[in-house]
Amino acid sequence: MAEEDPGQHTLRRSAIGLRLALAFVAVALAAVALLAGLAAAFAAADVANLASRQRADLASAIAVAAGAVWNRNDSWKGANLAPVLDLAARTGADVAVKDQTGRAARMSAGFRAHASSPQVSVPIKVHGRPVGEAVVRFTRTGLAAADEALQTALWRAIAGAAGLAALLALLTGLAVARRITRPVERLIDVTRAMGQGDRAARVGPISAPGEIGELATAFDLMADTLDRQEQLRRDLVADVAHELRTPIAVLQAGHEALLDGVAEPTPDQLASLRDEVLRLARMVGDLQTLAAADAAALHLTLSRQDLAEIAASAADSLAGRFEIAGITLERRLTPVVVFADPGRLHQVITNLLTNALKFTPAGGRVTVQAGPVGPAAILQVTDTGAGIPADELPRIFDRFWRGRDAAHVSGSGIGLAVAAELTRAHGGRLEARSEPGHGAQFTLTLPRG
Repeated sequence: MAEEDPGQHTLRRSAIGLRLALAFVAVALAAVALLAGLAAAFAAADVANLASRQRADLASAIAVAAGAVWNRNDSWKGANLAPVLDLAARTGADVAVKDQTGRAARMSAGFRAHASSPQVSVPIKVHGRPVGEAVVRFTRTGLAAADEALQTALWRAIAGAAGLAALLALLTGLAVARRITRPVERLIDVTRAMGQGDRAARVGPISAPGEIGELATAFDLMADTLDRQEQLRRDLVADVAHELRTPIAVLQAGHEALLDGVAEPTPDQLASLRDEVLRLARMVGDLQTLAAADAAALHLTLSRQDLAEIAASAADSLAGRFEIAGITLERRLTPVVVFADPGRLHQVITNLLTNALKFTPAGGRVTVQAGPVGPAAILQVTDTGAGIPADELPRIFDRFWRGRDAAHVSGSGIGLAVAAELTRAHGGRLEARSEPGHGAQFTLTLPRG
C-alpha cells in the first residue's frame, strides 16, 4: 500500500479544521441574519407607526390652525391662511385647505407637484361643525426626511452589529475548531501509527473538551488492553507448547517402548498413558469451553439447584486427590437455592478447588463453604497456601496468564478464566482476595433462586 504524502495529510487535517470552523460560522451567520432581519422588520414597523402618528398629529394641528382662521371670519373668503401654509412648509409638507364643497380655499405652491406623495386628510371643525377639510402631502424634506434618516441609521446599526457578530463568530469558530481538531488530529495520528504496527503509540494527556478527552482516554485503555491480549496470546503459544510437550513426549516414549517390545503393556503402563491422554483432553476441553464463552455460544440450562449440593459433589470428585496430596478438605455447606446450570456450576467449583489444591502445600487446609447471605448465595474457597502477590491479584482471571509462583505447577492458566466466564454467564461475580503468606480466598456470588 502506498504511503500517504505528508503534505496531503497536513492539508487534509487543515481542511477538517476549516470545514468545522466554516460550519460554526455558517450557523452563527444564520442566527445573526435571522436576528438582524427580525430586528430590522420590527424597527421598520415601529418607525412607520411613529411616522404615521406624527403625520396624523401634524395634519390635525394644521386643521386646528385652519379652523381658527375660519372662526375669525366665519368664511374662507378673506381668511388669512398664510400662517397655516407656513406651518406646513416648516415641517416639509404641502397643504390644501378646502371648503365644504371640496373647492380649494388655499394651497401651497408645490401641492399639485407632489400628487404622488403620502397624504393625510383631516376634517376642519369649528365648535363641532365641519367647515372644510385640510389635505396634507408630505414631501422628502422635513418630517419625511427625518423618518428616512432614522430608518437609515437603524439599518446601519443593525448591519454594523451583524458584521461585528459575524467577525466574532469567525474568530470564535476558528478557536473552537482548533481546540476540537487538535486532539482529533492526535487521535488520527496515533490510530494510523498503530495501524502501521507501532503498538506503543498512545494519545497521552491532551487538552480537549470532555467527550473528546474521554475518547482519548478510552482509546489508550483499548490500546493497553490490546497489548495485554497480544502478550497473553504470545504467552498462550509458549504455555500450551510447554504443557503439550510433556504429555506428548510421555505418550510418544511409552508407545515406542510398547512397539519396540522394551516394555510390556501392563495395567500400570496403560494407566500412565491414559492419564496423559486425559490431561490432554482436559486442556482441549478448557480451551473449547473458553472459546465457546467468548463466542457467546455457551448455552446454559438453568434450573433451581442447591448450591451446597453441587459444591459437595465437586468436593467428592476431588476428595481422592486432596487425600493423596496430604491436604485437608473441610466443608461448611448450608443449603441455598440458585438458578444455575448444574454441570457448568460444578465446573466452576471444581476449577476453584483444583486451583486451591495446586497452590496449597502438604499439611495445609482448603475450606469450601456455601450458604445464603442476604439476597445472594455465596460460595467461598479458602486455602492456606502461599497467597497471591498484590501486583498479580488483578490479573489472575486473565486468560492464559500464570503468575510467578505457577511455574512449578501444571496448567495453562485457563481454569480461573473459564470459572470467571461461566460465573458471568450465570449473572454472578467471582472475586479473589489474598495476603502473601496467608493463603487466598475466592468468593462466588450468585443471585438466589
